[in-house]
Amino acid sequence: FLGVFLTEVFMGQSNMDQWEVDQLSQEELWQVEADCYWCLAKMLDFIQDHYTFAQPGIQRQVFKLSELVRRIDEKMYDHIEGQGMLFLQFAFRWFNCLVLREIPFPLVARLWDTYLAEGSDGFADFLVYVCAALLLSWAEQLKQMEFQDMVLFLQHLPTSNWGTAQLEMVLSKAFMWRSMFSRAQSHLKGQS
Repeated sequence: FLGVFLTEVFMGQSNMDQWEVDQLSQEELWQVEADCYWCLAKMLDFIQDHYTFAQPGIQRQVFKLSELVRRIDEKMYDHIEGQGMLFLQFAFRWFNCLVLREIPFPLVARLWDTYLAEGSDGFADFLVYVCAALLLSWAEQLKQMEFQDMVLFLQHLPTSNWGTAQLEMVLSKAFMWRSMFSRAQSHLKGQS
């Protein structure tokens, strides 16, 4: 949100690296801060259980991710399981930070635009598909790795040089898979 609201203040300056935030007035900073806070609070209302004791929302999301990966690429799922890796070991941070730490800052506005477009009822659901698309972007490489290498790779994804095209591919796959599986939700339900 910060980037979006600062864009309004720095009209005509598209390069974020050249923004001089310390040149803004106190009133402009307060307005940007208030707008960011309101938007983030509104967004987090829909995923409050991600940030409560034991993070049940994140636990549910991680389970849904593992089941989705099993349905989309069973060999990748089997490899992760075969190495003794738990999805929670890498995906917890992805869900906790809403994948924001995994992509370069200039792409965050594009990612949040998609999240916001999904609306309150679709945001948390779509996040599972984004994480699946992100993980499976490197499926062929990951299938060649052992446990320790996979953990290190997934905790430091090589996305620092990503541009809009790479993020668009992840979002496109996420949207496609959600469209394919949205009417077949049994793969995303917890076991009774």
